Amino acid sequence: MYPYYDHYRQNQKLVSDLIKAINGEYSATQCYARLAAMAPNAEQRDQINEILDDEEKHLRQFTQIYTTLTGKRPQLQMTEECGDSYLEGLEASFKDEQKTTDFYHEIADEAADPVIKEVFRRAAYDEQNHAVWFLYYIGKEK
Repeated sequence: MYPYYDHYRQNQKLVSDLIKAINGEYSATQCYARLAAMAPNAEQRDQINEILDDEEKHLRQFTQIYTTLTGKRPQLQMTEECGDSYLEGLEASFKDEQKTTDFYHEIADEAADPVIKEVFRRAAYDEQNHAVWFLYYIGKEK
């Protein structure tokens, strides 16, 4: 009935979801840098740094999409806690990666733009992979 209004509403939701995703990725980069520094060995540190690289890539991609849609840069905010110990950080990261996987799939499913759809679908796969690594390291710590 009002296609412009529906398009506007869809874009407003996308912008809102992008802000949440950007802040989540920013929070993850801060947490994973701390986790890598606490890692008990080089293997875990290297893998967490690889995950950190993915999160920084997602942050750049989401920021670029946000800037393209809005014409401005997002204000980065920490929105999630990391935990004080290595194990607490792993557990918080595992849970966050699992929730984020679902969230990114939802964004991909709702996105009309094929580039945005693919960026979020790829990020969802990365997040699921990260969750598996964190779960593996939780098992090693217990």
